[in-house]
Amino acid sequence: MRCMHVGLNAHLLSGQTGYRTAGIHGYIDHLLRHLPGALPENWHLTALVGKDNPRRYDRITMRQASLDTESPLQRIVWEQLVQPWQLRDFDLYHALAFVAPLALTVPAVVTVYDLSFLYYPERLPAARRLYLRLFTGVTCRRARRVIAISESTARDVARTYGIPASKIDVAPCGHDPALFRPLPAEAVRAFRQSRGLPERFWLFIGTLEPRKNLPTLLEAYAGLPASDRLPLMVGGGKGWDYEPIFAAVERLGLGDLVHFIGFIPSEELPLWYNSAEAFVFPSVYEGFGLPVLEAMACGTPVVVSDASSLPEVVGEAGMCIPPHDVGAWREALGRAARDADWRASARIRGMARAAMFTWQHTAAETVACYRRALNN
Repeated sequence: MRCMHVGLNAHLLSGQTGYRTAGIHGYIDHLLRHLPGALPENWHLTALVGKDNPRRYDRITMRQASLDTESPLQRIVWEQLVQPWQLRDFDLYHALAFVAPLALTVPAVVTVYDLSFLYYPERLPAARRLYLRLFTGVTCRRARRVIAISESTARDVARTYGIPASKIDVAPCGHDPALFRPLPAEAVRAFRQSRGLPERFWLFIGTLEPRKNLPTLLEAYAGLPASDRLPLMVGGGKGWDYEPIFAAVERLGLGDLVHFIGFIPSEELPLWYNSAEAFVFPSVYEGFGLPVLEAMACGTPVVVSDASSLPEVVGEAGMCIPPHDVGAWREALGRAARDADWRASARIRGMARAAMFTWQHTAAETVACYRRALNN
């Protein structure tokens, strides 16, 4: 096959060092790290990034924009008005986050992470929300192929935009096994002591917003016998409409048991997962659910909702509960507290399940999508 030049719009790749390795930034960062290993030797990659972005990757040329695209408005201007004139030397263009330029003249692939901007629009600034609403559907219809990060997102895209399922490829998230793994007991014990954590507790990590469904979890938690109620640590920053979560804690009298620990730096995440007796995640909508995968990789049993993509991630490794069924959540939490055999089994099954999700696989599926797009 002749040499192919693929351009990747990586404008949501943050230039900040130490940036949280999750979300869209994390997906793009890990994909760029692993794509070269999945590519034919005679293919060339160019990543389009913001002005002064310092990131570098093996076998990838970094082409910086003339604008600081960390600014959403400047990113949109660059993406639609400036970038199209820089793309003529590409055989294929990969829009790594929802939208491609309307004036694009080369074949394209687009990655869609979720449709939360349609289902939960309040979590985005108005301008960004409007941009995604106007351009994502057009981009998906015009692109030769669409990449979704889960089967759930693939179904949402096909249903919402009327795109044939045969046009959509799934390239799920992976995890870093060097980071997310069972840690030595001494390290976990020292971390618990340094933070004043109890020997047994449950953990949730995610933005505090309505789709995370924390009030349902709190209602179930409040209904447990006192002997089954392990302390609940809630990690994550405040999103939109977070007040009902704190109101539920106060209304249910859980202030001594539910602890809000705020945003957790990425380097501390493995220690939190390893320290928790179980990870609970009642979210009603996720494009993938990376914290669940990370928790399983650390050997932490998981109890999650059976909504959207989460059953794809967990499989048979953990408990999947109807998101709004308070009684079912109460029963699941009680079992997680009392059943040591289940916890031991879930730990083993979870680690085996997590091992199936690798960034090497993500990269291989992405290259397979490129080949399909170029063969159209």
